[in-house]
Amino acid sequence: MGWLDRVDDQVDALTHARSLQESSRSAEAVGVLDRVLRTTADPYTRADALVQRLCALINLGRTAEFTRAIEEASGAVRDLPEPYLHGHLNALAALAAHHQGALDRCVTHLVRAARALGAAEDRDRDTAWGWHDLAMAYSYLSFHGYALGAIERARQHGAAAGIPEETFAAPGIRLRNAVALDHNGDSDGCLRVLRDIAADLARFVDDGRADRLRPSSLAAYGYAAVRRAALGDATPVGPEPARLLDHGGDSARARDMRQLGHVCLAVADGRPIEAITRLDSARVSAETLGAAELSRLRSIAFSRAGDHAAAHRADRMAFRLAAQRNDRLRDVYIDGIAARIDHEEMRREAARFEGEALTDPLTGLPNRRRLERYIGSVVSRGERVVIGVCDLDGFKAVNTHHGHHSGDLVLQRIAGVINRVMRRGDFVARYGGDEFVVVLSGAGMTEAAEVARRIDAAVRTEDWESLVPGTPVGVSIGFAEVAGTGTALRDALGLAFEIADREMLRAKARSRAS
Repeated sequence: MGWLDRVDDQVDALTHARSLQESSRSAEAVGVLDRVLRTTADPYTRADALVQRLCALINLGRTAEFTRAIEEASGAVRDLPEPYLHGHLNALAALAAHHQGALDRCVTHLVRAARALGAAEDRDRDTAWGWHDLAMAYSYLSFHGYALGAIERARQHGAAAGIPEETFAAPGIRLRNAVALDHNGDSDGCLRVLRDIAADLARFVDDGRADRLRPSSLAAYGYAAVRRAALGDATPVGPEPARLLDHGGDSARARDMRQLGHVCLAVADGRPIEAITRLDSARVSAETLGAAELSRLRSIAFSRAGDHAAAHRADRMAFRLAAQRNDRLRDVYIDGIAARIDHEEMRREAARFEGEALTDPLTGLPNRRRLERYIGSVVSRGERVVIGVCDLDGFKAVNTHHGHHSGDLVLQRIAGVINRVMRRGDFVARYGGDEFVVVLSGAGMTEAAEVARRIDAAVRTEDWESLVPGTPVGVSIGFAEVAGTGTALRDALGLAFEIADREMLRAKARSRAS
């Protein structure tokens, strides 16, 4: 039994409003829902209409109306014992709070939404859309791993309810993941994700399912294509991506992508001055693709125009804006959540955010706790494992000469550089300070030597002079193989880390002597 099976009044109108929103016709949906609210006395109908109306207002970007809409929907939902309704409302409230810049409220709503949707027993269409909207909220907050997990739950519920796979293809979620990688210096990683998005679209086209894609998805596919071209990927742009950008109906996010998409097209077509002019007049939300996207596009355009000094300034601004998000998230966790959720509730809900506790907020890499779990799981399967300790050379001088903000930028850049040259399936973590650890599963010391060579070469050729002038940055690496299983695993891991650390120190000494 689905949620709407419990509703007795004006079910057809509520279903029609859902259909309009799925077709990116949210303004029409608001009109339908307002008529329902004027004529119904049923509490379930009223609650559903108010939650849907909040969703439509978010789609339309009518920020000034968010607070009142949340208050009205919360009042209608509060006393109804329906997990789906509470979950969907909190997912939407998280999106609204994010657009309003209230990250502490946003994270609180995310926690509550995940708890409520997880408690919904029915795999129906509405619960699927609740998970979809929660995935969108996670994505906007840059919790990309959680976003992908939530959209997978949406697909599972959708499949059980007969919703086609392409409905929850979620190109917008993966697009935000891609541009976030680029904002943090990992353009190769960005391109890999953008190519995957293009491959999915090609598969839907080949299977004859492209006409069933949602308009907002088509806009995201279009932006992914032109963003890829702006980065110089060797692929013809053609007219199709521009047509895709015209989709999206009355969605505020689609309008933003349309503006920035034409900037990317101008860059790809060799018209960087036009791209810069378009950027000067662009009016887009910083939340659609991240606050750093305008600066990053400006850097690409200036670079194509040959103004490398201006490109460098814009790129540094993009790095700063991306880093500010991480700083704000850390403040949220330290100061915000404890003030909003009592201790016992926080203890229970912390388990749902364990993945974020296992992630380094500055670089986005797994942290020490997640690293140890990963190595343990790989070794317990009987696989060969080699670990490598990577320690930055010159990092103290970066902090001394340029300040800790520049130090953070260097750490973010290093994280991207190491990730870029690793083999498929390898694992990279930030161990603490300026130390990173790589894990090579199914590998021996021969493969480790090749990985070390690639990391060293990539770090040496990186343009550190533009980031921290006059302060060279290098890396020293030591590898060791983990030999042990079962009860001896912890001792084996400790020994391997000691050996790798000694090898790293020897490499550092050789570097200083040369």
